[in-house]
Formats: sequence, C-alpha cells, structure tokens
Amino acid sequence: MKKGVGYLILAIIGCLILAKACIRRDVPIPYVKTSTEISDADNVDYPDNQKTVTIDGVDFLQTQSPIGKFGGEIVASTIGEGPKTFNPFNVNDNISGTMTEAMYDGLLTTHPFTGEVIPKLAKSYEINGNNYIIHLRHGIKWSDGTPITADDVVFTWRDIIFAGFGNTSTRDSMVIDGQLPTVKKIDKYTVEFTTPKPFAPFLRMLSTPIAPKHVFLPAVRRGKPYFDTFFSTNTNPDKFVVSGAFKLKEYIPAQRVVFVRNPNYYEINKKDKRLPYLDRLVYLIVGDINNEVLKFEGGELDVIGLQGANVARFKDREKHSDYKIYNLGPDTGTMYLSMNLNTRKDSKGKYYVNPIKQKWFQDLNFRRAVDLAIDRKNMVLNVANGLGTPLFTPEPLNSIYLNKTLKPYNRDLNKSRELLKKSGFYWQKGRLFDKNGHRVEFDLLTNAGNTEREAIGVMVKQDLEDLGMKVNFKPIEFNSLVNKLVSTPDWDMVIMGFTGSPIEPNLGKNVWMSTGTLHLFNQRQPSEYNSPKLTFEKRLDYLMNEGALVIDFKARKKYYDEYQKIVYDEKPFIYLYSPIRITAIRKKFGNIYPSELEGITYNIEEIYVKEQAKR
Repeated sequence: MKKGVGYLILAIIGCLILAKACIRRDVPIPYVKTSTEISDADNVDYPDNQKTVTIDGVDFLQTQSPIGKFGGEIVASTIGEGPKTFNPFNVNDNISGTMTEAMYDGLLTTHPFTGEVIPKLAKSYEINGNNYIIHLRHGIKWSDGTPITADDVVFTWRDIIFAGFGNTSTRDSMVIDGQLPTVKKIDKYTVEFTTPKPFAPFLRMLSTPIAPKHVFLPAVRRGKPYFDTFFSTNTNPDKFVVSGAFKLKEYIPAQRVVFVRNPNYYEINKKDKRLPYLDRLVYLIVGDINNEVLKFEGGELDVIGLQGANVARFKDREKHSDYKIYNLGPDTGTMYLSMNLNTRKDSKGKYYVNPIKQKWFQDLNFRRAVDLAIDRKNMVLNVANGLGTPLFTPEPLNSIYLNKTLKPYNRDLNKSRELLKKSGFYWQKGRLFDKNGHRVEFDLLTNAGNTEREAIGVMVKQDLEDLGMKVNFKPIEFNSLVNKLVSTPDWDMVIMGFTGSPIEPNLGKNVWMSTGTLHLFNQRQPSEYNSPKLTFEKRLDYLMNEGALVIDFKARKKYYDEYQKIVYDEKPFIYLYSPIRITAIRKKFGNIYPSELEGITYNIEEIYVKEQAKR
C-alpha cells in the first residue's frame, strides 16, 4: 500500500513485526466515533491477501481487490502555493511529500488496517538478530526500463541517506548509540542491513523511497548544495525516472500538478494486467480551504477532507449527492502552539530571539500560564464544530503508546495569573508587563490559507489578550513559514501541526532530539549541536535513544510514557485539539477502503472509475 492522495507527510510511520515489537494483533487501535451519522471506515473489508506472482521472470505484486476499469482520473487538491521540490530526499513539507509519494516506492510499507510491515519493492525479508535480509522483486523496472536492483538500494541508503544528503530526518531517526546501520549488496536482488543493536523501528524505516542510482548518482557527485536543488519544481518532467504508480507529467505553479500512469509499474490485478487503473492523478493547487470547498461543490474535485464547520452541511446533502462521507477517526497528527526557546546568536553575535521575549519564553511559569489560558473546548466547539477532542500530549489520541495517566484540564485564567505573578509579571490598566517593565507583546504565526489554523490563531489571540498580552497574529505563506521555522529561528510563537503515527513514536525522534531538524522550539544547526541543552532536552535525548532499542512492547512503552509526561509538564509544545478526520469522495470510484491509519486513497493504484452513480 502507499499513502495516497491528500495525505500528510513529514510522515513516516514506524515500528512493528520485530519479534512481537510495537503493535500486535491483540492491541486494538482506538477508534473514536462521533454522534454525527457518518459512514464508518471499519465497516469495509479490505482484500489484504496480496501475493507475489512470477510471470516471465518478473516478480509482480498482485492485488486481490476486485477487477476495475482502466482509464479516467482522480482530482485531489493541496492548500497553499504548491510543492517546493519533487526530490523525495529533500522534502520538508506535506505537499512535496504527497507529490513524491505518488512517484517513488520503498522496500516495505504498512498494512492499512493491521499496521503490519508488508513488502512493496521487496518481495520478502528475513530477520536474523541485528541483520535484515531484503529480497527484491526480480525483473521489475524503473519507468525508463532500467532494472531495479540491489545497487539502487545500497546507493540510496549509503550514498544519499546515511551520507546526509537532503532532509536528514530519516538519517537522524536511525542513529543508534551514535552509529548508523550498515548496508551491503549480497547479490543483484539481495541486500543486507545491519544495525548496531536491536532497533525496534528499523523495518518500518524501510518504507523510505528508493532512488534510481543511474539518475541520482551524478547529483550526489556534485555535492550537497547541488543536490538540494536537484529535481526542483523547475525540472523538466521528462527527466523523472520513478518506481511508483505515477510519473510527473506537468506542473504549473499555483495551478496544478498532473501525474500519468507509470507503464512499468510492478503491481498487477487478478487478471495479471499492470496497474494503476487510472490514467491520471491530478492535484489542483487551491490556495485556501474555502476555495477547496467551492471547487468540490462545483465538481472540480473528486475528494476532500472536511473540517468541522462544513461537515453537517455536506452530510445533509449526501443522500442526494454523488459523494460519500467517511469517518476516519481521530487525526493521526497533532496540532500545537509553540514558543521559541532559542537562546543562541547568529554569526554577527545577535540573538535570534529578542532577549526580552527570550526570558518570557524560557520561563516555565509563563509557558504554563499560556497553556492554561487556552480554551480548547471552545476551539473544538467553534472551529471543529464539535468533531474533535482537546489534546494535551504529543501522541495522537489513537496511539497505542498514548500515556493515559496524563489528565485533561480546563481553561483557568486565575491559575494563569498566579503563575505569572510568581515570575514577577504585573498588570497596569489591564495590560501585562514583566518585572522589568516591558509590555508583553509578541507575534503569533501560522500558515495562511489554512482557515482552521487561522481560526485557531484568532481564538488564541483573544485567549491570551484576556491575560493582558498583546498578540500580533500574522498568517504567512506556508513555504515562507517553514523556512522561518527550520532554517532560521526568527519567530516568537507559532501554531502548526506535525503528522504522526499511532504505532511508532520513534518517528518523532527528529522533533524531540536536541539535534533534530524539527526540534523547532530550540532549533540547532549542525555547528551548534554541542551547545548547552535545557535539562528536559537532555532527558528527551536519552528517552528517544533508549526507547528505540527496546523490543518488548510493555517495556518500551515506559520510555514513551515518560517523554509524554515531560512534554506535558514542560510545555515546549502546547497541544490544542485532535479533530476527527472526515473525508468525502465521489461515488464513481471503486476499490475505496478507508483506513484509520492511512486515509482514503493510500491504494491509489487499485482505485478505478466505475459507472457514474445516479444522483
């Protein structure tokens, strides 16, 4: 399976099938149903007995889904200004990740319902202690006809990922006691990975895309600065060589991205015909959520994720419409507010964060006061239209690692004021000042066009102004915001979200490790990795490193329970609420099997256009 249309990235799902590690069949993944009458994803049986079928020396992956019709297209959408890159190893944002997922497959993937690791480019795998033997499918090819072999796998992991090219999140997540796994070629279709120690999340990390060596090697040889621009959005689509179900055909900035079927794709149906069924996969770049809704209502889009405010209206119309609505359960990602705790200086000796604000954000009483001032219940009611639950931890509500001892709490302005007074803050004519007489004023950022986050920003602004703070709320373009957060820590407070996994907390390692590329609240560059750490950062480093080395589920969970408790107490991220994922898709599509883990179009290669449903 692949994650499909419209699903978020940074993603990365992890851990299981390692000698009873992580998720087990007897560990249920909680599902939160709502009072709204919405079709439940768990009422659909997925034909999950895929198998390898060898035809003329080629090891095809055969789907067992019902036979569909070839032809047609599905039109989805993205919010914002479009992708930043088409290089799967340079991805730092959701949209770019979604685009590259259509084009590149990994060795393994995740079963959309059980959460188990299953083969993809790999035909099978074996585990022998710390050694992982991967057997590739014989005879499968890249889109240009070049064979996919062990050389591509070794090159991808050794010369791109482990060498630190592009986004290093995957590499960072695989460091074990300061060491990386090794990879070597056994023969043309066999690769062996070896980890320094037993490493629970390792198999799931092998969902990372594999690169065609004959295409990417010249870029690697030219060095990291060149690689960072390789396969940019300006690249001629004809230059892309892919392993996935679709290949880039056209990109028109701020308008659309068009993919066409890969004629060499290695997945087949039960009649041994090559998939995908669809001729085209199209993403319209819609700018903002309101425009997205209008395009779906106007018939320009085939699938849409609905936010709370729109659900009731769409549900009322469903009986007389050409779409069906599915409840996919709690969001697997998290939405948060964060303050910039950075205390370092730039090359000119200037603090990234104003030293006055720096002292506020570093003050735990200040962070807790902000947390207690936020009215999460009001957000759920007014932004999510009641389709959500207040969130207080970094793990999603359907996580098998969720620390259930961490109790929710209500807004309490009196406690907020008490905490601020403890740190010397005072009020004058209703306005808040610090002990040195500075008015408490800061900027609050989020990504423009995401009306949900913009609405949350307005509410947070009001909540904090009830404490006498002056909040300058500034939605900005998404790519600009990502650059501001990741490249230079030039920001005060932000509302953002991370994608996540209900079955593998290690995939958040690059958020929680002090050296992580997404350690946003106290961002470091490689030259600053030895800089002083906050006390709780040191403990998080330990827990993230050690937790991944424990195979037994119960023993491992203790590490992740503690990391959640630290975040709950220290407030580097202040979590807001978890919305219920509601998706609408046209009834004209067949082989739709909504998954709480993977969304609704993760099996894009199997989806087909059937006869148009009658209105």
